[in-house]
Amino acid sequence: MILEILTPERKIFSGDVFGVQLPGISGLFEVLDKHAPMVSALKAGKLKILKDKTSTSSYNIQSGFVEVLNNKTTVLVEGAEAL
Repeated sequence: MILEILTPERKIFSGDVFGVQLPGISGLFEVLDKHAPMVSALKAGKLKILKDKTSTSSYNIQSGFVEVLNNKTTVLVEGAEAL
């Protein structure tokens, strides 16, 4: 699955990943390979990138949206910083 994390200023991350955990408005959720198409609002919190089954990286994000379409996940947020 392709993941892109974008802010108004720059692209934070772009690459092939196993999955991503996101802080949704109603709680934490996870998007994995071949997920069904969806759009969801995000609240400020921790986004965790699952690079493969054993390695991860995390970002603190501000509010925004996520779109999942054609095995590509695009995260649009006001700001993000690596942890």
